[in-house]
Order: sequence, then structure tokens, then C-alpha cells
Amino acid sequence: MLQTRRSGCPINLTLEQIGDRWSLIVIRDVMFENRRSYGALLEQNKEGIASNILASRLKHLTASNLLTRCPDPNHQQKFIYSLTEEAIQLVPLLAQMAVWGLRHTNPSKEASLRAELLEKGGPSLWNAFMDELRYLHLGIPRPERSASDEHQADNRDAVAILLRT
Repeated sequence: MLQTRRSGCPINLTLEQIGDRWSLIVIRDVMFENRRSYGALLEQNKEGIASNILASRLKHLTASNLLTRCPDPNHQQKFIYSLTEEAIQLVPLLAQMAVWGLRHTNPSKEASLRAELLEKGGPSLWNAFMDELRYLHLGIPRPERSASDEHQADNRDAVAILLRT
């Protein structure tokens, strides 16, 4: 947990854990893109995170109990990062941020797809997605509803619509 607290305000405390840009981007990539290794997070990051910043944020997110780190069974020198329950519960917050960004910024059409799907699916989709993340990251039984399968189908449809315009 973090040692210093500026105040006991819940918004402040949340921002102290996840408030910097890169921490949210790392969580986004683990959560929505299933990038679970340092290499995948570094190489596939669209915003161009620097290796030292990524290493720092992974340490911070692990210390803040938002990610866990376990050895990769396929490679002795690598690690796999997983979301904790606390991080999984950020889905509604990230969904609302995406929707806000969709409405109040000028995102690319490609980058807007996820925000549109999250807005359209609403809390029902968010809850199904959180259950799926719990399966993938925490090892609970597989949920009956697959939000990612729905997302993939919707995403294909959305891409097809975009390609026609």
C-alpha cells in the first residue's frame, strides 16, 4: 500500500493509486487487451510507454494491490501480471471514462469502438466482463455469459460498418 496520503478523501486516495496516466493505460492494456507480460505491455502499447516508466508503474500497481505478478511457467525469467479483484472493480470507472472521452474529446473511429460498445452494453455488459476477468485473472469458474465473445462479435460488425463508410 502507499505510504503517504495527501488526505483521507476517497477521490484523492483513488487518484493516488491509479491516477497517473501510465497506470491507467497499463490497467487498460491488461484488462481490455489481455496483455499480461512486460514484453507485451511494452511492445504493443499504442501510446509508446518507455521501458523505465512501464517497470515503475508495474511495481506501483503491484504494491497498490491492483496487479499481482507470478512467474511465467513457459519462461523462467519472465512474469505474468494479473488483475486483482480491486482492479477488476475498476471496469465501471474505465467504462465511464471511455464514454466521457467519446463525448468530449475527438477520438479516432477505431479507438471509439470499445467506448461505444461499453456505452451500449451498459452495466449488464460491464458485470459480465468483470465476471470474465475474474475467470481469467483470479481463477474462478468460467461464467456462462462471455462478454468478450459478445465484444468480438460487436467489434467485427462495427469494423465492417466503418469499412463501408
